[in-house]
Amino acid sequence: MKTINIDSNNITNIFNEMQQDLGGSLKSRPQEYHLILDNDLASGTITGVCFKSHICFMQYDITFKEDTLVINNMPSTNPIHFMYCAKGKIAHSFGNEEKQRVLNQFQTGIFSSDPSKETTLFFKKDEHVKISNIMVTTTEEASTEDNIDKLRNQLLKTFMPKNGEQTFAYTGSYNLKIAEQMHQLEAITQKGLVRHLLTQGIVHLMLAMEIQQHKEDQKNSKNNFGSLTKDEVDNIRELAEFVRNYPEIQYNLKYLSSKSGLSPAKLQEGFKLLYNRTVTDYIRNVRVETAEHMIKTTDLNISEIVYSVGLTSRSYFSKIFKERYNCSPKYYQDNQNTLVATA
Repeated sequence: MKTINIDSNNITNIFNEMQQDLGGSLKSRPQEYHLILDNDLASGTITGVCFKSHICFMQYDITFKEDTLVINNMPSTNPIHFMYCAKGKIAHSFGNEEKQRVLNQFQTGIFSSDPSKETTLFFKKDEHVKISNIMVTTTEEASTEDNIDKLRNQLLKTFMPKNGEQTFAYTGSYNLKIAEQMHQLEAITQKGLVRHLLTQGIVHLMLAMEIQQHKEDQKNSKNNFGSLTKDEVDNIRELAEFVRNYPEIQYNLKYLSSKSGLSPAKLQEGFKLLYNRTVTDYIRNVRVETAEHMIKTTDLNISEIVYSVGLTSRSYFSKIFKERYNCSPKYYQDNQNTLVATA
């Protein structure tokens, strides 16, 4: 088992130590680091950035080649860890304690402890994991501005151990909106100060969403950001598979909502973040893909295929087929032998 120790809150030191442990290529911008890995230990990237608000953000988009522990031990700063798992799953514990808390895909977790405890993340061998970890320093010396004092005081009150306890641990319900913010981070193309400010804004928004998630979970109600439970995520996946198996059905939101037991808003949210499409776009895409497969594998004519996939207008089908495959269905069918020969 590979063990990586992080014992500094300095972003430069963190990534220099990680490169020493894991190898790889380290690229940097001011206060932002990217460790790119493709070796016998791991493949993927680890990114990190720190802000003057004494908030550091790290993201692991990585597959370790052996079981790996990442141990955070920062007694001088004692941060609160706000974690989110966007892909795969990880386990967390304090130090070497036997109890592990699993964060599944789309699940949040908040962990803090007194300075004597370490925060340990368990990465399983050959599992592609994508997680974010927002670390908020809570020591007195970290606060330099009134708004930082207010943030620190709120976090201390809510997320630090109380009543003689040494640890605080919370795993939240499932939230797809935070995954969307991670996509926004990856989409930033600007450089310099603009990039830093955009990144800081999104990270602060992710932090706010995790705090809100905890607040609403404590009230045992749906949170304001539309989080989905694991059962709801599973229902959406099952519904998407049903559509793929039966594209000929005349679907509408009312029917799909009734079949899944989810509101139309929940359906739209789930399809957008699981498949990056609206419900309607997903159904249309399934029909086009099914039709393309039928053109290649059956002797049906185009009109028969159109009706077989649940469409009624051949002209509309030709339009969406051409948008997807850059040729008409008839041309595609007539030139199958040529297309196969040149593929």
